[in-house]
Amino acid sequence: MSTVTGASRESAVVDGVPHQLYIAGEWRDASGAGTLEVEDPSTGEALCTVADATAQDGEAALAAAHEAFPGWRDTAPRERADVLRRAYELMTERTEDLALLMTLEMGKPVEESRGEIAYAAAFFRWYAEEAVRIDGRFTTSENGKGRVLTLRRPVGPCVFITPWNFPMAMGTRKVGPAIAAGCTMVVKPAKQTPLSMLAMAQILEEAGLPGGVCNVLTARSSGELMAPLIADPRTRKLSFTGSTEVGKKLIEQSAEQVLRVSMELGGNAPFLVFGDADLDAAVDGALLAKMRNIGEACTSANRFLVHESVAEEFATRLAERLGALKVGRGTEEGVKVGPLIDTAAVEKVQELVGDAVDRGARVLTGGSPLEGPGHFHQPTVLADVDPQARLLHEEIFGPVAPVTTFSSDEEAIRRANDTEYGLVAYAFTRDLNRAFSVIEGLDTGMIGLNQGMVSNAGAPFGGVKQSGFGREGGPEGLHEYLETRYVAMNVP
Repeated sequence: MSTVTGASRESAVVDGVPHQLYIAGEWRDASGAGTLEVEDPSTGEALCTVADATAQDGEAALAAAHEAFPGWRDTAPRERADVLRRAYELMTERTEDLALLMTLEMGKPVEESRGEIAYAAAFFRWYAEEAVRIDGRFTTSENGKGRVLTLRRPVGPCVFITPWNFPMAMGTRKVGPAIAAGCTMVVKPAKQTPLSMLAMAQILEEAGLPGGVCNVLTARSSGELMAPLIADPRTRKLSFTGSTEVGKKLIEQSAEQVLRVSMELGGNAPFLVFGDADLDAAVDGALLAKMRNIGEACTSANRFLVHESVAEEFATRLAERLGALKVGRGTEEGVKVGPLIDTAAVEKVQELVGDAVDRGARVLTGGSPLEGPGHFHQPTVLADVDPQARLLHEEIFGPVAPVTTFSSDEEAIRRANDTEYGLVAYAFTRDLNRAFSVIEGLDTGMIGLNQGMVSNAGAPFGGVKQSGFGREGGPEGLHEYLETRYVAMNVP
């Protein structure tokens, strides 16, 4: 493909997605006529502009969701399921265009974007199957004189705030179960990556989702737009994926209306390699757990805790693998590492690397940002990292793997749990007894045992401690959008 042809296709893909707000089943400009520029992080150049919603637009979107709720709540489960199934099929058919769109606005290599589209579509398929299986129960009272009837009902209109790092999957992971349950919603994507959510809205519209059920607002300022919606009594649930700092503020705001809340927040994932581990599998798992999404993931392995007997070999092999990865624009052939999201992200990563090196860490590969255009940083492995180094205590959100050592299982588990976060942990061992001991000892919501990825549409995703609460995915993800009604029946 020539450069001209490639550029033409990129323009066609970007222009093929509406750049307006999606409210009440209509595409419309922002009421203030403002726009928001979307940047290609690999070049620093503008891709397009989208509508910049105002508080007035937010009010219109919530009003649409509120008005549509009774009808959607009472729609037959099979009809809701059919909409999701058609959306899954449309998303799958358009994988190539959707993957390119994601790469252009977010930066990850196209191959990885294809994987996210498949993952995102899987939530529509999973919840299409779950929509017709919402159940209750009917039992005899313990005294035998009456009956207990329970019903599951949708919670009502929801407000969703999605992040930039997985711009499609973090949307469908919320929208899929909400649609299946019979809820309506207002979705606010991150300002850096609005195009994927606009493409999702376009697909749902084509799949037959009634107007007002899913409304999408793009905006420069999330706080100014969403705060009034969170405070509005018509909103009944808030779901957010993002930083713990922002999540705490949203939890505080949600208390006024006593909203149902789901929070998927920050992480500081430990990656444990025991002395008996299969090092080939451990290095493969480390590559996946660290470099998925360029390290810009809450599930990214943040701290590598390796038994002292294998630490040097593990670090050397990991450095060889990371150092061989091709860095560049995600649309280029063979590229495995794309740009970080913006200049601030590069500066934060380098600040953490610099702190570790100042404290005596050895750089085995990488260690520096790359000159622009674009926001690139070399894949980096650090050895002999001081326990007080900031990157062991803060979320790195970049392609940096700090390696430290431990001498006993007890030390490994203690250090793994020594953080305010508790989203996910990874552990590699061939000893079954040790595996169960580690599983029971780790204080996280998810564990990858001898594998470097835990994401699965059919499994509950979420953390403990300051990594949040609530679960997304699996049957548990549907329950987040349902409330239980109990009826006490008198039987003469």
